[in-house]
Amino acid sequence: MQIILQYEHQKSDANDFIFPEMKKADLNNPKDVYNKIKVATSKFNKHLKSLTKKIGITKKVTMHIARHSFGNIAGDAIHPLMLQKLYRHSDLKTTIKYQNFIHKEADDALDSVVNF
Repeated sequence: MQIILQYEHQKSDANDFIFPEMKKADLNNPKDVYNKIKVATSKFNKHLKSLTKKIGITKKVTMHIARHSFGNIAGDAIHPLMLQKLYRHSDLKTTIKYQNFIHKEADDALDSVVNF
């Protein structure tokens, strides 16, 4: 929240982007939007790599990994169709492939019987 609040004053209205990288994108030009996202993602990944090194995390951390970590943490609290929208996946099968929530119901059923 602290990071988001640093950019909050730059928003021109409630529908404006939070981070400045997308403010200059031509939203009617998919190629321009794609390029702006690619540059921003590269920048964020560079900063993530620097931060993880400073705090001693040795695993690879990227925006892509963060997206899917969010989905796994969300578990079954967010409906798969909503996660599909959040991820902007065109096919629900793609979203489901990355989620662990599918197994939660089965895991809970086993836990109730085996009671570990």
